[in-house]
Amino acid sequence: MSAARGLLYLLLSAASWGTAGAAAAVLFGASGLGPVALTFWRSVGGSVLLLLLAAVRRRSVRVRSRLDLAVNGLGLTLFQIAYFEAVRGTGLAVGTVVTLGVAPVLVALGARPLLRERLGRAGAVAVFGAVGGLAVLILGGGEGGAAGRAVHPGGVLWAVASGAGYACITLYGRWRAGRPGPRTEALTTTLHSFLVCALLLLPFALVEGVWPAPGGALRTAGVLLYLAAVPTAFGYALYFTGVTVVRATTAAVIALIEPVSATVLAVTLLGERLSAATLAGAAVLLLSVTALAVAETRAATA
Repeated sequence: MSAARGLLYLLLSAASWGTAGAAAAVLFGASGLGPVALTFWRSVGGSVLLLLLAAVRRRSVRVRSRLDLAVNGLGLTLFQIAYFEAVRGTGLAVGTVVTLGVAPVLVALGARPLLRERLGRAGAVAVFGAVGGLAVLILGGGEGGAAGRAVHPGGVLWAVASGAGYACITLYGRWRAGRPGPRTEALTTTLHSFLVCALLLLPFALVEGVWPAPGGALRTAGVLLYLAAVPTAFGYALYFTGVTVVRATTAAVIALIEPVSATVLAVTLLGERLSAATLAGAAVLLLSVTALAVAETRAATA
């Protein structure tokens, strides 16, 4: 497969991921589903569709490492449920920007002690810039009203937790790639990670309320099916295909399309109004992450 097609696949996958939060925002309230139940149903639906995809492609779904299963399963669970909590707590735009902005920064900070990767001067500046952008988001977006939607610290903290879950998966993947032994295909790892997520969340979903409200059941089922199919099975399948021919740092920059698409949906579809401080903080955060990715690309080339 050509690099151009790989880039196209990554662009489509990032754009599809940006719609996951919008689907969750649509379901909150009228469906009666909370973040735990929503994550549970997404994991169940995604597992079924990924299993069908593996069967069509005639790929083995056997996991070779229990550690892979535990780390990726727990990390994916934290990443998903905390993200939906962030969307409910502080809105789709801010929740997505913080999650996708914080994750690469946490990866860069964790890579130093865990993988012995040097951050470098440019990386350090990018990390400080990202922290500054996050501070502007929290301190400058505290008031809503006509100026825009308020940024709630609780929702931002959930977004940071979601980014931490994503960072754990990424750091473990980097560490695992440098270890000897057989490799598990990424599609298989993701399938089992979603299964672990569903099993972990089942008892909590039952407590929260796993079944949607009777009213609007058809609409709820349609949105759940979309959530499982497009940003989950379809999005991850495209990502796993495209990432094999595109540099990892390039993929990290392309992933920034997700918060951009989520912000567009938040403003146009959900009617969220963002204050000037919120937009400024988001811009600084995303620019810092872009600078971090560029610094990593230069270091890798050198």
